[in-house]
Amino acid sequence: MSCSIHRCNRVFARLLPVFFSGLLVGGLVSCSGGNSNSGAQPTLTLTPASIHLTAGAAGQQASLLLTASALAGGGTAPVTVSGLPAGVTISPSTLAVTPGTALPLTLTAASSATATTATVTFTTTANGQTATAQASLSVQAAAPQPDFSFSVMPAEVTLTANGTPVTASLLATAQNGFSSNVQVTIAGLPAGVAVQPSTITLTPGTAATLTLTAPQGTAAGSSTATLTATSGTLTHTASLAVTVTAPAAQPDFSISIAPQSLSLIAGGPGQQVQLAATALNGFTGSANVALSGVPTRVTATPATLSLTPGTPQSVTLTAASNAPAGSANVVFTATSGSLTHTAALALTVGGGNVTTYHYDNARDGWNPSETVLTQQNVNSTSFGKLRELPVDGNVDGQPLYVSGLSIAGQAHNVLIVVTENASVYAFDADSGAQLWQVSALGANETTSDDHGCGQISPQIGITDTPVIDRANGPNGTVFFVAMSKDASSHYHQRLHALDLSTGAELQGSPSEIHASFPGNGYGSTNGMQVFDPGQYAERVGLLLMNGQLYLAWTSHCDDDPYTGWLMAYSETTLQQTSVLNLTPNGPSTPHFGNGEGSVWMSGAGLVGDTQGNIFFLDANGTFDSTLNANGFPASGDFGNSFMKVSTTGNVLAAADYFAAYDLQAESDADQDLGSGGALLLPDQTDAKGVVHHLAVGAGKDNNIYVVNRDNMGKFNASSNNAIYQELPNALSGGAWSMPAFFNNTVYYAGNGDHLKAFPITNALLATTPASESANTFAYPGATPSVSSNGTQNGIVWVVETQNGAGVLHAYNPANVATELYNSNQAPNSRDNFTFNKFVPPMIVDGKVYVGTPSSVAVFGLLP
Repeated sequence: MSCSIHRCNRVFARLLPVFFSGLLVGGLVSCSGGNSNSGAQPTLTLTPASIHLTAGAAGQQASLLLTASALAGGGTAPVTVSGLPAGVTISPSTLAVTPGTALPLTLTAASSATATTATVTFTTTANGQTATAQASLSVQAAAPQPDFSFSVMPAEVTLTANGTPVTASLLATAQNGFSSNVQVTIAGLPAGVAVQPSTITLTPGTAATLTLTAPQGTAAGSSTATLTATSGTLTHTASLAVTVTAPAAQPDFSISIAPQSLSLIAGGPGQQVQLAATALNGFTGSANVALSGVPTRVTATPATLSLTPGTPQSVTLTAASNAPAGSANVVFTATSGSLTHTAALALTVGGGNVTTYHYDNARDGWNPSETVLTQQNVNSTSFGKLRELPVDGNVDGQPLYVSGLSIAGQAHNVLIVVTENASVYAFDADSGAQLWQVSALGANETTSDDHGCGQISPQIGITDTPVIDRANGPNGTVFFVAMSKDASSHYHQRLHALDLSTGAELQGSPSEIHASFPGNGYGSTNGMQVFDPGQYAERVGLLLMNGQLYLAWTSHCDDDPYTGWLMAYSETTLQQTSVLNLTPNGPSTPHFGNGEGSVWMSGAGLVGDTQGNIFFLDANGTFDSTLNANGFPASGDFGNSFMKVSTTGNVLAAADYFAAYDLQAESDADQDLGSGGALLLPDQTDAKGVVHHLAVGAGKDNNIYVVNRDNMGKFNASSNNAIYQELPNALSGGAWSMPAFFNNTVYYAGNGDHLKAFPITNALLATTPASESANTFAYPGATPSVSSNGTQNGIVWVVETQNGAGVLHAYNPANVATELYNSNQAPNSRDNFTFNKFVPPMIVDGKVYVGTPSSVAVFGLLP
């Protein structure tokens, strides 16, 4: 009996909803006129129909099922496969199916397979009729494996057979997250040449010095030694050309340097090394010394010198404030006539700068370079409040810090503070002295009123955390947004750029903020949404990425009309380069549906990754659950979503998102994501060796959401969120804050909840915390920060409110039930300060800075 058109219609009717949800369920069903002698139309079904392979990884299982009448003559029907990409194989290689019996398959991508997508077609013939099934196949290229590079400098040395030492510097540089030690062996040295140390272990990023000597009697000659660096199965080599010369009667000299390793702080004072030449065989001349391998923005004074045996000379090396951190081999080459000798210096450049919200664009809240504060000295006896730096308004933006900044010819470690009175301060972070203060208000202007909203009150000036670029302008630049009101009661939002050393506005600053975006939703005019500066505040921390400044906007107590705005400006011209509205087409009702969708995140900063993408949590507002073919809201409305925005070509565009299945109910109940900030996790590897790029966020609904930044999950109308990981009710009162990250652990202090530590294992957060604090944190909870010296002496810092008073806590990150200090422990109210919501503690160079309604409280080791 042939397949009737009615049967096809019934199949189509069942498949139609699945097609429009963007999912493919089961295999394909074929219908044809058939042949009355052939029986029912056979069907071939592949399960699953969407197959994802990783090159070099284990294959994926699938099964093929033929539904048909018994084959004429019995037996099986052969199956052919087409569309299979190069490097992908199917086992078994020869396929044949028996009606009603599933045939198991394994699809595998060889390690050489390239990333691709394809449609693979399986075809068979049963009883004279053809049946096919198709699979959507994607191949992901093999993830780069941790590795290291290895170098020796200089690449050639000359030894004199009289025991004079010559040094070379060895350096292993980590790649793709490599973190192990490296063992070095040497083969092929000329006979008799000695090497110290005899056993060499390198830590990636830290140079080691190799000393070679040719004792008296060593035969003259040359050879190329092979230095083999090994760590596990990884091996790299470097060559060192070694020449041994017999001691001659002609005069000679040697050169030495002390110390042989040196650490500089970016912007800090210079450090000296001493060079000395030793005369050999009656040498009486001088040697000219030149330097090579000096890192970017590090200067040597003098850069060249003449060295006389018996008269050591000093060279001062200084790292500029914008010098990049890292390690280098600096080689001092001394030349006198035909004689040349070298000495190597292992140089490390570090920095004590905090130039953006929560330390970096990943917003991990971790300062790994704190060498002063330790778990041993942070206690109420040794540690406490040193001073308060008075200012003229609420400190709602996190203070920032730059080291070694030149002001009026003197180097200072500088604290930058902004206030709601639209003032910017520069304080000496060591003495507390005010270095400069400027106002961001124009002539005859005041700060904005609070619009009858107590969220930012009693005035609105500078709410956002600024961002600093020490390489921009003559002395570095601090960027921020300020709100003001003129004599005609018109509101202004302006982007400012101030010279770090003087506080002066730089060229093009300030830049008046205007914006428009196509949209027909609530508040639009003639098909455009127009930015009204009076309806918004810039609360989130500014993001500086690839020469662009990114701003986002919130409302005043959800007072309509407003929509969700994201803007980009050039940091060099302060001119707008792109605008994205996140809810341009929302209707006028209901509330939390009429556009809205602001970005505020309790003051957390916009997040940026190394590919130039921006991540943030959007507040409640219109979400268009009618999706286009790519799974995006058809009208471009993304209210209450975990967003990923591309900046390719300096154009802001929605690149991906996650929205919970019940987002509309949560928006209506004001239980949206927008109160929390996002955090990018370092690359995580699961139990199968697959590397994942993850981000963490939480809002008012008590859940913690972990998204795959490469495939965030989008919107699924069913009760199952298509998300990488969800921790339901992990936070008892929701998050008006963001987490911190340290030693593969995420720390959250939710509203009315304990500080909780969620360790990560095999790329998954623990579903229950490994430890939690004894105390809880009243509204709004808190945003933790972490200080450590590498992975040692970690401390989790959190600010709590107790009836308007602030309490600074310090916890052991390995077990946050262990409290090291809190400011209520100090006698005679010594460490008291007033609480100000949403501002995380900032820890740098031995001090902890906390914003208050009228000051910055400074904590450190007591004198």
